[in-house]
Amino acid sequence: MTSKIKLLLASAAIGLALSACGATDSVTPETQISLPTGVTLVETVSPATGDQVVIPYTKYKLDNGLTVVLHEDKSDPLVHVDVTYHVGSGREEPGRSGFAHFFEHMMFQGSENVADEEHFKIISESGGTLNGTTNADRTNYFETVPSNQLEKMLWLEADRMGFFLDAVTQQKFEVQRETVKNERGQRVDNRPYGLLFERVGEAMYPEGHPYSWSTIGYLEDLDRASLTDLKKFFLKWYGPNNATLTIGGDMDPVQTLEWVKTYFGTIPAGPEHDDPVFEPITLDQDRYISLEDNVQLPLIYMAWPTVHANHPDEAPLDVLANILGQGQTSLLYQSVVKPGLTVQASSGHGCREIHCTLTLLGVANPAKVQKLGDLEAIMREAFTEFEARGVMDDDLTRVKSDIVSGMIYGLESVSGKISQLAAYETYRDNPNGIGDDIARYEGVTKADVLRVYEQYIKSKPAVVMSIVPKGKPEMIAKADTWQRYERTLPDFSGETDEFNWTRPTDPEGLDRSVMPEPGPNNPQIKAPDTYEFSVGDGIEVLGARNTEVPTTTISLRIKAGQSHETLDKLGLAAMTAGLLNEATTERTVEELSNELDKLGSSVSFNGGDTFSTMYIRTLSKNLDATMAIAMEKLLKPKFDQVDFDRDKANALQGIKANKKEASGVASNLFNKIMYGTDNPTAYAGTGTEETVENITLDDVKAFYAAHYSPKIASIVAVSDLDEAAMKKALAPLSQWTGDDVAAAEMKPFPQLSGGTLYFVDKPDAAQSEIRIGKRALPYDATGEYYKSNIMNYPLGGAFNSRINLNLREDKGYTYGARSFFNGDEKGGWYRAGAGVRADATAASIVEFVNEIRSYHEDGATAEELAFTQASLGQSDARAYETPRQKLGFLSRMSTYGLKADHVDEQAKILEGMSKADMDKLAATHLNLDDMIMIVVGDKAKVYDEVAALGYTMVEIDADGNPI
Repeated sequence: MTSKIKLLLASAAIGLALSACGATDSVTPETQISLPTGVTLVETVSPATGDQVVIPYTKYKLDNGLTVVLHEDKSDPLVHVDVTYHVGSGREEPGRSGFAHFFEHMMFQGSENVADEEHFKIISESGGTLNGTTNADRTNYFETVPSNQLEKMLWLEADRMGFFLDAVTQQKFEVQRETVKNERGQRVDNRPYGLLFERVGEAMYPEGHPYSWSTIGYLEDLDRASLTDLKKFFLKWYGPNNATLTIGGDMDPVQTLEWVKTYFGTIPAGPEHDDPVFEPITLDQDRYISLEDNVQLPLIYMAWPTVHANHPDEAPLDVLANILGQGQTSLLYQSVVKPGLTVQASSGHGCREIHCTLTLLGVANPAKVQKLGDLEAIMREAFTEFEARGVMDDDLTRVKSDIVSGMIYGLESVSGKISQLAAYETYRDNPNGIGDDIARYEGVTKADVLRVYEQYIKSKPAVVMSIVPKGKPEMIAKADTWQRYERTLPDFSGETDEFNWTRPTDPEGLDRSVMPEPGPNNPQIKAPDTYEFSVGDGIEVLGARNTEVPTTTISLRIKAGQSHETLDKLGLAAMTAGLLNEATTERTVEELSNELDKLGSSVSFNGGDTFSTMYIRTLSKNLDATMAIAMEKLLKPKFDQVDFDRDKANALQGIKANKKEASGVASNLFNKIMYGTDNPTAYAGTGTEETVENITLDDVKAFYAAHYSPKIASIVAVSDLDEAAMKKALAPLSQWTGDDVAAAEMKPFPQLSGGTLYFVDKPDAAQSEIRIGKRALPYDATGEYYKSNIMNYPLGGAFNSRINLNLREDKGYTYGARSFFNGDEKGGWYRAGAGVRADATAASIVEFVNEIRSYHEDGATAEELAFTQASLGQSDARAYETPRQKLGFLSRMSTYGLKADHVDEQAKILEGMSKADMDKLAATHLNLDDMIMIVVGDKAKVYDEVAALGYTMVEIDADGNPI
């Protein structure tokens, strides 16, 4: 073990011990608590000692095979519940792809004792948040709620595990089938490069291999599926013996196990399954494939088959991928990013349960690369350079530090801890995986990395995919040498609609139709305690202490950004911040990146509307070393002409590429119409092609000199270190000097033409993007802005809001629809929007309008008000858990001059909100006559139906120019 890693682990153990999140493994045959009948203790892992890093837990088994993992964490009054089923798209059969992902949707649609659309409502009303995810190997469902809601969550999860099938109807099936189609349209078919991984999977794996199709599956398979097919899939895979229930947070283990036994104990076990089997993938030759897509920037992607997750060679292959193409020290950065041949390039070693691939990715700059074959040749030279260069000491130290720090950052939330425990148990039958992972990366040697390169990569065939702009097939790397096959589908005609389901038999006295009440003790929510001091030239610091993990997060905010730009130099703030991420006068960007990676730290700059920000994240033990690098970046930027030219070229290509993204185009145009063309912040932060072309390196230097001043700087910080230690750590800022900076001026906003619909043509779009809204209120923590967001919650703020239930759950038009108020110091707006099926564009506009108009005229119901008060009132239990959440809270306080107790005033406002208050706000702020609409879609498919709605139609391009 290197001294650097020992230092990191010792630091981690100190912090984790404070949060009862630490390490020695001791398996005990006896329990210290009285276990319910049918519950067996498997093992207990205790808190940390020495330099170990482990999440303490206790693991149990129920007689029906359900694995239960409990982790106590009293640091916040909340609990996180995760149910992971060991089934993903890799367990599906040919011709029946997408079933696992489909069930992720279906299992939110109610069960025998939970009514339609009630799952989200119950958890939201409890002050919680929830979701589910599916990948090739597992499906998980999870929720984070105030701690007194735990029994209710276990009742919900058990009901959909044991009492789901009778509640599944054909109507629910059809609606969710449409929702999945919308998700595929939004995330795959309508997104630039969205088909990349599906096509590579087809070429990489033999037909019928479980990874040869994507997780979301083929639409034709879902179209062909019947309700019975889905029920059979459920019975096969969603039994308790194929699941892990992981619970963490502020709970009583004895009571929790009693609830688990009560609600899950009688659910019958499903079929037993063997673990999936790894079969090596061998390619006979390089397989070149290509696709013309609606993209601006050509992309090349190369993938080599390697091993499988948790294979002994996974760790050295990860190190190899890091050396090749991760970060500014990598070989790809040197060969293709730094010379400006690509706007992005990286390497990775993505691992799934039964197979991994090592990949190289390059997104070409078409101003310098006219054929992807040329780029491929240069990227492959990284292997030649690696052979000559070998593996350096810093490579191993850097990668290992990154692994360890990443694990520690992942422990900042109870959900992060629980997700790790659940994953380790699912894939390794052992939740105690962090120590094993650290050990295997600690054990990687230079010889290991060279060996896996020789064994799996050198001179081995790969799948090579080119994605090029439509109409430019000449840009592909090489003519296709592999063709997509016509899938051979099994004959399903002989299958019957019969299936056997054993209904759980509950003990007398258990009535599952009665939803458990919240626990008697409401969580006592308290905003973080804060401290204030100043450093350097009057820089105000607002901080909070977080002793759960040994990390520090700092945001240095300079009140100058896009708002300080001139209209002919839009994008200047972003470009200035970008160059501060490059070299300094003292060191190259590679040297800086290498040092930060070895520390497990990051320092980055970003230019926003109002603020330019330096963001620092580090293990607290390394704060002083990280601050030294941060100060070097802040005070000694090199502003090199070569870096500027590359960043400018990449920015121009990025602007062009963004015009291919329908969602971004719609939102950017909405912002421009709201604030007007005279205000810099009405435009995208990256600027326009014309304005970025105008920017010179001297402009960047001048913007930095004029605006990067401590006179307009402030700091918010969250750390396990106390106030005195933070004062000492931030003392180097006394080196920073600067002049006063005038505040930015906002020009008057334009008059909106209410009732106008602006249309942007996006040929061949599978979906249309809709935005509806108006100007509204600037941010106010306790005024009408805050109250208006409360008012909007049942209309468009919650998952089970009127808008989302209508367009997604009832009609199947969209993957998700929302509305919200957004505001800052300069102003604000109200906006509703969604990406919808192209053939439902006009119908979706009608439904949006109907819901907004109805709410505007009639207001909220008493039930909606009660739901809103319960949901928002209890959500504070999870509002300040992580350092990032605390940092956001402090940032709002700093920006708007708020005191910490403003949350108490907000709570009183929420509690005192009446139906009359809600109705008045809706009547005031939701007048459709004041609103404009934007639609980005395929004109040939949707324009006539949209025009028939009768709105004043104005056709514009992606920049907002009239056509």
